[in-house]
Amino acid sequence: MNGQQIADLSSKKMWEGDKAAQSLGMKLVSSSPGQAVMTMEITENMSNGHDIAHGGFIFALADTAFAYASNSYGDAHVGQICDIVYIRPSHKGDILTAQAKEVSKTGRTGIYDVNVSTQGKTIAEFRGVSREVSKNFIGITVDNQS
Repeated sequence: MNGQQIADLSSKKMWEGDKAAQSLGMKLVSSSPGQAVMTMEITENMSNGHDIAHGGFIFALADTAFAYASNSYGDAHVGQICDIVYIRPSHKGDILTAQAKEVSKTGRTGIYDVNVSTQGKTIAEFRGVSREVSKNFIGITVDNQS
């Protein structure tokens, strides 16, 4: 299998069990080795007391894109350290796009940046550090991608 096929299979396996992303209305737009793009519409139930999107939902979208990017090599990775900077508010009806890109992958550790935007404007920047917790969660033999 090539890298794209492994990323596709990894995303498919993850999506099958990803009840959190599914229940929040997230959609996986694309995945490739070390990258993923997800979208989510901000609903009324995602608004906070200031009538803007609650930061926890924005974080959840960014964290999910990070998860799909960091797991795109067929090995199971979990978030070890994550942080987010909120730049501008988002509102009900906004379609958020989270674009995750690998910055570094060495051994069992990866670093990923996620840009969250709507209508071409960045609303948040997220950085996640992943840690490999097991090999081969997709059930096939793959070459070491590191």
